[in-house]
Amino acid sequence: MGRGRDGGLGRGGWDRGTESGRRAKARTARARDTEDDESRDPAELAREICLRQLGVRPRTRAELAKVLRKQGIADEVAAEVLDRYDEVGLIDDEAFARAWVTSRHHGRGLARRALAGELRQRGVDGEVVGAALEELDPATEAATARELVERKLRSMGKAAPEVAFRRLVGLLARKGYSAGLAVTVVKDAMAATRDQTGDRELAAFVEVVNPDALTDLIGEPDASFTGETEAHGS
Repeated sequence: MGRGRDGGLGRGGWDRGTESGRRAKARTARARDTEDDESRDPAELAREICLRQLGVRPRTRAELAKVLRKQGIADEVAAEVLDRYDEVGLIDDEAFARAWVTSRHHGRGLARRALAGELRQRGVDGEVVGAALEELDPATEAATARELVERKLRSMGKAAPEVAFRRLVGLLARKGYSAGLAVTVVKDAMAATRDQTGDRELAAFVEVVNPDALTDLIGEPDASFTGETEAHGS
């Protein structure tokens, strides 16, 4: 018979013992895996690590190199494995950059400035980034900015015009749009709403908005701007 809480063999004692046993087994398994890894061919281990990473989502060469370094793979071994993966197409930074631009622009509405920052963070070469961004033309970028503003404006209800204006310009700035484009797009969207609703307060506000003056006042985002801070995959 169990002796209960005081004796340590009741349900609480059993649960604690079971949990302690599980942790001990996990530590033993990790130690065994570490020993196995240390005894394996480094190139084989590097290939396995890369394949696991690529199985989660596409990766840039720089991302994989960083993971391999953290796992203790020598740089020369990593370079050899990554070169081979480049040759067979398992790593393709150009394709990665093009797909990233398409996905993040259409999925999150990010502008070229933000997209460039995200790709640089992932170690993509500047020329490769530039080539990928050429596929996102200014007209498409402006159209996306208008869609973002119109959608947000509809959800803002009775916000005061100056509050709505500030929030909308901030929305576009966070997504990497230039100050000039942001101010112009927001003013145009608010003018369209004025025409539809006849809102006098909004009409008065729109009349005094000077895009050129506001652009000079706001300035452009810093060149190191990297867009939204949310994680994108593991």
